[in-house]
Amino acid sequence: MARREETEQETGAPPPAQRPPTALGVGMVGYAFMGAAHSQGWRTAGHVFDLPVRPALAAICGRDRTAVEAAAARHGWAAAETDWRALIARDDVHLVDICTPGDSHAEIAIAALEAGKHVLCEKPLANTVAEAEAMAEAAARAAARGQVAVVGFNYRKVPALTYARSMIEAGRLGRLRHVRATYLQDWLVDPESPLTWRLEREHAGSGALGDLGAHIVDLAQYLSGELLVGVSAVSETFVRERPVLAGSAAGLTGTADGAVRGAVTVDDAALFTGRLASGALASFEVTRMAAGRKNALRLEINGELGSIAFDLERLNELSFHDHTEPATSAGFRRILVTEPGHPYLEAWWPPGHGLGYEHTFVHQARDVVRTITEGTPAVPSFADGLQVQRVLAAVEESAAKNSVLTPVPL
Repeated sequence: MARREETEQETGAPPPAQRPPTALGVGMVGYAFMGAAHSQGWRTAGHVFDLPVRPALAAICGRDRTAVEAAAARHGWAAAETDWRALIARDDVHLVDICTPGDSHAEIAIAALEAGKHVLCEKPLANTVAEAEAMAEAAARAAARGQVAVVGFNYRKVPALTYARSMIEAGRLGRLRHVRATYLQDWLVDPESPLTWRLEREHAGSGALGDLGAHIVDLAQYLSGELLVGVSAVSETFVRERPVLAGSAAGLTGTADGAVRGAVTVDDAALFTGRLASGALASFEVTRMAAGRKNALRLEINGELGSIAFDLERLNELSFHDHTEPATSAGFRRILVTEPGHPYLEAWWPPGHGLGYEHTFVHQARDVVRTITEGTPAVPSFADGLQVQRVLAAVEESAAKNSVLTPVPL
């Protein structure tokens, strides 16, 4: 089976000057939904895991002075900035965490890396392949100086999915044949939901495809250990105009101004098939218009020796079928991923006491700190993020060309 390494670039141990002796000063740009989630991760990681250095919430940045100061007080940040350049320039900031819309990722990340900072950037890495390529190139240059650049694919940090990866690597499924992935939400079903930045191409890059598809493309490649080499796609925008936002967004939505409407310039849904490097087949569906589905991410991988299935709504569990067992007793069985020997679980609660969505960000923070201080590979790397961006671009190209099979550059 074709396999790929965890990352296309390896990083050596950072020079001593880049290793804070007692704390890793974090500066975060953005303070809304992802900002709150990342804050939880940074705030908690050092209290749960035995880390070489503890993260310190040095400063948070946003354009609205009142709002960012309120966010700093709420989430435990020591200072607030209104200019991301000032945040990068701070001596107490060793790592820049980017939680802004995709249109600003490249500029902030490249500037931070060139300033000698480590970087964690939310997914998708950028809005275009060209931006992602520039970011990956900057990350490769920075890696030679001992800096770390990581993409925030937080679902890799679900213990059950990390464990599933280890089972597949160990050959429990044998040669892979199928990967199925869906990510369904319903927060845009109402046509009067306001026109937030996630519905504008200039800010978001794409719609459900980039927002949700980036996650399941990454997971498909991460779990299988293979890259997608070609895709065939369709996409649709079901509601093409929405009321503009009155004020600022709250979470995924906000208050609409019903008198003024604007154009939706991204997809509402996308479906695509693909082929992995080994010849295994893959299918993907993403939508923000599936009534009744709040955050339904589901995966199933079938191989010659068995199958693994995962449902985010039961995120402490895996379903595993061992096809080598006698047919009279074989079938899917539930694995409760809460044992101390499972990934990340050594630091948490007794077996059977489940974790949740927010813990993925704690695990992400733990891994970033260890990568910086111990010189382990940066995973998922900016190179990984670039590869996902290439898949998303191929999906858009295929959908625009009546589903023509479109190769993914490697």
